Amino acid sequence: MGVASEDVVVVKLGKGDGEPSVITVNCPDQTGLSCDLCRIILEFGLSITRADISRDGQWCYLVFWVVPYFASINIQWTSLKDRLLSVCPSCSIAFYFDLANQPTASQVYLLKLFSVDRKGLLHDVTHVLCELELLLHRVKVSTTPDGRVMDLFFITDGMELLHSKKRQDETCERLNSVLGESCISCEIQLAEDFQHGVSSLPPAVAEELFSSELSDIEVCSQALSPDMKKLKKANVNIDNSLSPAHTLLQIHCVDQKGLLYDIVRTLKDSNSQIAYGRFLSDQKGYREVDLFIQQTDGKKVVDPEKQEALCSRLKLEMLHPLRVMIVNRGPDTELLVANPVELSGKGRPRVFYDVTLALKVLGICIFSAEICRHTTSDRQWEVYRFLLDETRRFPLANSRARSQIVDRVRRTLMGW
Repeated sequence: MGVASEDVVVVKLGKGDGEPSVITVNCPDQTGLSCDLCRIILEFGLSITRADISRDGQWCYLVFWVVPYFASINIQWTSLKDRLLSVCPSCSIAFYFDLANQPTASQVYLLKLFSVDRKGLLHDVTHVLCELELLLHRVKVSTTPDGRVMDLFFITDGMELLHSKKRQDETCERLNSVLGESCISCEIQLAEDFQHGVSSLPPAVAEELFSSELSDIEVCSQALSPDMKKLKKANVNIDNSLSPAHTLLQIHCVDQKGLLYDIVRTLKDSNSQIAYGRFLSDQKGYREVDLFIQQTDGKKVVDPEKQEALCSRLKLEMLHPLRVMIVNRGPDTELLVANPVELSGKGRPRVFYDVTLALKVLGICIFSAEICRHTTSDRQWEVYRFLLDETRRFPLANSRARSQIVDRVRRTLMGW
């Protein structure tokens, strides 16, 4: 029993501007599949406006209504379909998934880019990499005294073609075309023994950045939607009375970029799986989410401590999914952005893209940048570190200027 490969993922494009496109996935079930699909959709710059999920432990049927986050994003729909297909279990094996046949981890490559520095350079490079479906895993950017920049990008290829000279040449040609005379040289090579960098944050900074609690001031200053101008709230309720086999999880919260991804990622990492679910929005910018879930052992979530832990984790992910702060690093000013890493080791898509976009819009140059990992007692984080250049508009010693930078970066990340 199975379905033809062309029917596993079906994409129906919206007929007019603003009308959502519909992605339908119909395939054998697999633990964490919803999370993988939502991550890829987010990676392509799409917002999920509505979703229906139906699973029976053997087969799943998922429907996503999606629109681009920005009108300027050029969605490669054929590539998106191929990427979604790549994470679906093989339909030639009905109801079973042979783990031995899963694709091996993608090969990491090192992109070396030497260029003349200018405002927005790093975002322009990142934009090209996103369009080419090249995923960033680690970045090391440094500026020389003579105003030149050496960028080291550790990347994998969503299309799995970067081993070919044609794909490498295409990448360098696209970068040369966008950067123009700024580009001095471009080179791609296999990255030997790639490892994620380890952060070396001062203990006091790490404690504040990764705190699991939000102060009242943080909630009020960080969690405001610009349109509603009121406190962002997240209500999570559990009800075991409506279904003999499933726990009903009800969520009501303000909309934000990657919300469904954050929810299914949290459930996956909490050993909970969705049987049925609906993800809806209203006219006031809120989301209504109803999910019938089970633990991975097929039982309801009845333990009060597990219920409280799940609700608390979901509330935290909706109120504080990304951490943003500015600190002093010796004589320099450093912007820090952190997001949790899935237990599978995968980080959140497009964070580097959004941060560099926000800084480009503000006209702030990046002196150096780096992506690394940090491990706390209960999870691993991906940390983005940016040393910022002083500007007249944003004097970095000024607390108000720092707040404006943090606010713009956060709003870009959250899609506000």
